[in-house]
Amino acid sequence: MRRTLNDVSEAIVDCEHKTALAGDGYALSVGTRAMKDGRLVIDACKPVSESTYEEWTRRMRPQPGDLVLAREAPVGQVIRVPGALRICLGQRTVLIRPDAGKVHPRFLHYWLLGPTAQGTMSAQASGATVPHLNVEDIRSLSIVELPADPAVQQFAAELLGSLDDLIENNRRRIELLEQMAQAIYREWFVHFRYPGHENVPLVDSPLGPIPDGWRCRDLRQVIELHYGKALKKDARRGGPVAVLGSSGIVGWHDEELVDGPSIIVGRKGNVGSVIWVDGPSWPIDTTYYVTTDLPLRYVVEQLRRTEFLNTHAAVPGLSREQAYSRPFLQPPEEIMASFSERSEVLASQATAIATQSERLASIRDLLLPKLVTGQIDVSELDLGDLVESVA
Repeated sequence: MRRTLNDVSEAIVDCEHKTALAGDGYALSVGTRAMKDGRLVIDACKPVSESTYEEWTRRMRPQPGDLVLAREAPVGQVIRVPGALRICLGQRTVLIRPDAGKVHPRFLHYWLLGPTAQGTMSAQASGATVPHLNVEDIRSLSIVELPADPAVQQFAAELLGSLDDLIENNRRRIELLEQMAQAIYREWFVHFRYPGHENVPLVDSPLGPIPDGWRCRDLRQVIELHYGKALKKDARRGGPVAVLGSSGIVGWHDEELVDGPSIIVGRKGNVGSVIWVDGPSWPIDTTYYVTTDLPLRYVVEQLRRTEFLNTHAAVPGLSREQAYSRPFLQPPEEIMASFSERSEVLASQATAIATQSERLASIRDLLLPKLVTGQIDVSELDLGDLVESVA
């Protein structure tokens, strides 16, 4: 007997076919850009007002454990509604409320991310000019190959879910470490409450009152911006070297242009973006890379707070002259070094946690298609052993 997604769902509800206005953050609108590899990217959600939230959820209000599936751009991304956030649907998405009496809700999430469902949705969407699914396509999605044994569903969901929970916990730990570093920066270099500040008077400067002995300089006096070098996609051979554009990593290569650690500044596209790179990298021609005699950890925080202006009308761009003209606050060497040392400790902890998360994600991505299709006997897997292997 043919069973469909609609048969194991309490409801499948379409989104509003219009763009929600940005608001005060009472709730978050989840569009397709906020869905990546089965996970919600909170920074890519749009903040909306209470009135917009009420209007956008009048058909059904998303609740924890519901699923949001992308109908387009790209087809098939799916995330779970988290418990700590108030959300509404962005464009090109649908809300799915699993029927817990017929399917384990979290297992259904993973099954929809698996090869059977993804292959079916991709095939159905490929005939259109712009690949997309309509709501009826989603409701009629065949779930014949979904394992019927509730015990199998529960064990697989708990195993994969535990890995995802560990990854999410790590994300929060990294966020906390970053907030700690930013708090130290604000305390020392915005409020000027650095070690020994009690004995140092403030003096006037072009940047306003600053501690006596600190200098207000231009960027041209403290850093040099070097042009990145073009590296076409078909020339990127893969490997351990990150290829960097103005929005972050765009590929991998086996040869470096810049030894790490380094600072990358967006020159075209994402103008003025500032990216820290721990290891070797290849910045492409939409970026600059920084060299300086000053402590890098201090410099990167200063650059992140520098207002860079677009100097090209048609295509966003940042000229070196405009960048060099921006002000730079230079404290005494020992204060910058002390901050850099503290920042480095926090950053090293964050890097170690991120590395563990990458390994956990690799295990999760390896197990998911095998578990949801019954290729692995879930009773033989031990989560503790898996986690210990990447700790």
